Amino acid sequence: QVQLVESGGGLVQPGGSLRLSCAASGSFVSITAMAWYRQVPGKQRELVAQATSGGITKYVDGVKGRFAISTDNAKNTVYLQMNSLKPEDTAVYYCYGNMIIGRLEYGYWGQGTQVTVSS
Repeated sequence: QVQLVESGGGLVQPGGSLRLSCAASGSFVSITAMAWYRQVPGKQRELVAQATSGGITKYVDGVKGRFAISTDNAKNTVYLQMNSLKPEDTAVYYCYGNMIIGRLEYGYWGQGTQVTVSS
């Protein structure tokens, strides 16, 4: 059983910062990639940022230069540092991880954490 537990969401004013954390636990051999997605009501969940075990990162255009994804492999944790937040960043943010279990790769989701950017 694999669990992804997010923390760090909340209410912040425009221009402010938040740091999201997602810790993975359970029986897996390794993590090949971790990512952050977000979703607003009525819209599809969208990829915000991704980091592979090889150190490759990618970001959706709207957050480049403002958000930074990082990982702590020893803690099986991924972070999302969000700076210069805008009201349009308001969403539920979900952690996603690709884990190797046995010889197969599986994807897992966290429960989500609300980020609200408002004055």
